[in-house]
Amino acid sequence: MAALCRLLECLLWPARKEVQAEKEEEAEHGVPDGPQSLLAAPRCIQRPHGGSAASWGLRFGASAAQGWRARMEDAHCAWLALPGLPPGWAFFAVLDGHAGARAAHFGARYLPGHVVEELGPAPCEPEGVRGALRRAFLNADERLRALWPRGEPGGSTAVALLVSPSFLYLAHCGDSRAVLSRDGAVAFSTEDHRPLRPRERERIYDAGGTIRLRRVEGSLAVSRALGDFAYKQAPGRPPELQLVSAEPEVAALARRGEDEFILLASDGVWDTMSAAALVGLVASRLRLGLAPELLCAQLLDTCLCKGSLDNMTCIVVCFPGAPGPCEEAIKRELALDAALGHRVAELCASAQEPLSLNSVFRTLASEDIPDLPPGGGLHCKATVIAEAYSRLHQISEECWEKVEGGAQEPRVLI
Repeated sequence: MAALCRLLECLLWPARKEVQAEKEEEAEHGVPDGPQSLLAAPRCIQRPHGGSAASWGLRFGASAAQGWRARMEDAHCAWLALPGLPPGWAFFAVLDGHAGARAAHFGARYLPGHVVEELGPAPCEPEGVRGALRRAFLNADERLRALWPRGEPGGSTAVALLVSPSFLYLAHCGDSRAVLSRDGAVAFSTEDHRPLRPRERERIYDAGGTIRLRRVEGSLAVSRALGDFAYKQAPGRPPELQLVSAEPEVAALARRGEDEFILLASDGVWDTMSAAALVGLVASRLRLGLAPELLCAQLLDTCLCKGSLDNMTCIVVCFPGAPGPCEEAIKRELALDAALGHRVAELCASAQEPLSLNSVFRTLASEDIPDLPPGGGLHCKATVIAEAYSRLHQISEECWEKVEGGAQEPRVLI
């Protein structure tokens, strides 16, 4: 892990400087919710977790990483069963806070209860459930308003998946996203709520607001969110018609046997990978027999290596049609890891001067390496490369210690 952090520090130094420059520029324009300060080194520690409901073929995994940000403002929740509802109903959500984590933590804790309350014991599908999800978000927002310190900024985007035996419901507000993989391809993905989207722009202007620098009132980059109550004060207008609304956009997708998995993630993940790339990467890891929670951890490491500087959270929910372990794919992956380790040793042994881990990675990136993971590429193998490099340097240090003690001559092992 330490070697991976060193690699990230070197690879992402230019991107870090760009974000710091962006922060300074936004400060000059008076933008209050600009990027947080970045840490000197990323916080890569994750605590992946997961679960399953074998009786209806549902599995999930989740993980989160603070990354380069000074504070962790994401939150998430996962319910494999919902009280008062029959088996087969489940709820998952990812929330991405801004100007603090309070709204995200509130949503993760209380939004599921509001969903259950609005659904009732016998939900009417699909339109009754779509309406229940809208009401649940708006009610949770009103409850948050009652608890919110007066005049304090802060809010959270959200993306949620409600699973029933017959439908998949995706509800989102803001720029946290979801993608459904069906039969090996992207079947559905959500669209961010930005101020310049026609429907969002019309609502903002009708509520007496402005859009500057592609932001609501020149400040907020998303047009729907929990919290952000400073933008929900237009007199005589209901909550769904304020400058910023907590009303989610809700899609109801009839379940099919070809449904494989749904990925929910905060925008730190989408900053570096497209929906198609993420679907390809997740499917390839499932074919290796990787548990969903370990898959999520590997996905976040990959996004860190590809340049994400934001907090990141992801949940993968697998359905009965998800790809299973493939012996041929496992053999290819083991061969790839062995080939990368051998190539790292070759590069270090042939160099006139000691190579940095950064130089090794950049050299490998310039080479044509077969069978790299789809979507993730070499960045998905950064941990393998960093560990191989660390092992070589540990061996080298041990050999020199023996020489200094008069034991034997050092030798390079390939």
